Amino acid sequence: MKVTDILRVKGHELYTISPDESLATACALMAEKDIGSLIVVEHDDLMGVLTFREVMATAVKKGSAFGAVRVRTAMEDQPVTCTLETDIDEVRRMMLQSHARYIPVMDKRMLLGVISLYDVAKTVVDAQNFENKLLKAYIRDWPQKQSDRAS
Repeated sequence: MKVTDILRVKGHELYTISPDESLATACALMAEKDIGSLIVVEHDDLMGVLTFREVMATAVKKGSAFGAVRVRTAMEDQPVTCTLETDIDEVRRMMLQSHARYIPVMDKRMLLGVISLYDVAKTVVDAQNFENKLLKAYIRDWPQKQSDRAS
């Protein structure tokens, strides 16, 4: 299964923010949209990813003044990315290795979407459930031996 399969189901909706916006604005947008990350873009280029992890780390460092800090200061400025053709197992490996919960999906320099750890987990569970149903149906329809039918 590939990233394109997840985006086909999930959609390509993106929530972005400028690196010059304040963390207060970013937090308000994340709370309003009930999302855990924002993609930071400037002049249509991916600049980074801002997640609640970076927001919380900045809040601890800056105290009550953290809301005035610019997104540029808090964001992950070298996020791990993938493509539409990246295999889901590779995405899981990338997420585990980099501790990333959100990975932007890119086609060269064009941002196409975001894959979250939730999206990957849901896809894996859905695929396993489908396989289990197929296996159970196969077992239920298992051809009986001639001697079993006579009993």
